[in-house]
Amino acid sequence: MKLIESRANPLFKQLFKWQSAAGRRGEPILLEGVHLCEAWLDTHGLPQFAIFDQNRLDTQVFKSLISKLPDQICITMPASLLNGLSSVDSSQGVLFIVQPFIANIADSISDTVVLLDRLQDPGNVGSLLRTCVAAGIKNVIASVGTAALWSPKVLRSGQGAHFALNLHEHVDLFSIIDRLEIPLIATTLTQASDLFETKLPERCAWVFGHEGQGVDPALLDRADMKVHIQHETGAIESLNVTVAAAICLFEQRRQLRYPRQ
Repeated sequence: MKLIESRANPLFKQLFKWQSAAGRRGEPILLEGVHLCEAWLDTHGLPQFAIFDQNRLDTQVFKSLISKLPDQICITMPASLLNGLSSVDSSQGVLFIVQPFIANIADSISDTVVLLDRLQDPGNVGSLLRTCVAAGIKNVIASVGTAALWSPKVLRSGQGAHFALNLHEHVDLFSIIDRLEIPLIATTLTQASDLFETKLPERCAWVFGHEGQGVDPALLDRADMKVHIQHETGAIESLNVTVAAAICLFEQRRQLRYPRQ
């Protein structure tokens, strides 16, 4: 295991460069904490580098993690240096440097897919990715203007959901619509049918929009179906986008499992 003791170390400088570029297209990403690192090992195999707090190497959880890694990719350093690579105030003691695989988007799309239209909040985006995994969705496509899917905040909120999804970002959603062989369904507050009274298709493309502005009107014009979620009005004008997405995706799942007679 390699020991880094100085910020002047060339490898530390490279690690810091990657940390500064976290979430940018094509750059390696940093996974923080045992949960995300183990999730990567389980789904994608070895990282490029594994970095540990030298003062925590004797803890059982770190011993277990280190036992799964070849020595040549393991690095240890003082907490003062590791904190400089962390996106939180105090490092969780372990970082993986990984390069996510980004597949090409198919020329024709026939399986259920979720489209994210300019969602701004990293917490919402990460939670929505977790919701997609729970609902059995495999593909998520994010527009230009959506929070970076591989940014540290979205990764923390996603809690490993990234590794079970095919993710695409910085995409022109209108180009995706042209590839759809399935209906496009948009959520909107006006001129839409009640979700719970609508027979949903077995497969579709869902589009969920900006937290304040909703789905782009031009995208709404291309939608085959528009739905809204009936709720008590008054103090609450609309639902959080992640909550709305969860209701829609699981209503579709419910209808598939328990079709109306």
